[in-house]
Amino acid sequence: MTTVILRFAGLLLLAAGLYGQQQPLPYNHKTHLALGLKCNSCHKNPEPGELMGYPAESICMTCHQAIKADSPHIQKLAAAAKEKKPIPWVRVYRLPAFVYFSHRVHTKAGAACETCHGPVRERDVITKEVANDMRSCMACHTASKARNDCGTCHEER
Repeated sequence: MTTVILRFAGLLLLAAGLYGQQQPLPYNHKTHLALGLKCNSCHKNPEPGELMGYPAESICMTCHQAIKADSPHIQKLAAAAKEKKPIPWVRVYRLPAFVYFSHRVHTKAGAACETCHGPVRERDVITKEVANDMRSCMACHTASKARNDCGTCHEER
């Protein structure tokens, strides 16, 4: 019985480590998206288009110079913006290095961010809640009649 409890506790700790990353600053996607912001308002897609970036601290400070400026978290953000020092956000979703993925290709094809990242609009805190594995990608490609051969995601770039 004790072994079962210890194994369960270990699995919970592992799951918390994988799915409940602690970010350096709290950020509430639900609140910000309710204001009318779109994903690409903050997450830019620089060349060559594979990754979506994190917002520059100066972009956040456009509003936060006046909104919640007395918050210790916003003060930390303001200091980072002033020093031009990026906040070390923890990436929640990461694909293996041997997988090629282009956000730009997918967004141009009409894929919604929620398909791979879950209902972000409804979340106070983002956790990994969608499986981004070969099975889910291939199912999506099949459903959308997209190219689905091995070279689509595994060819050398």
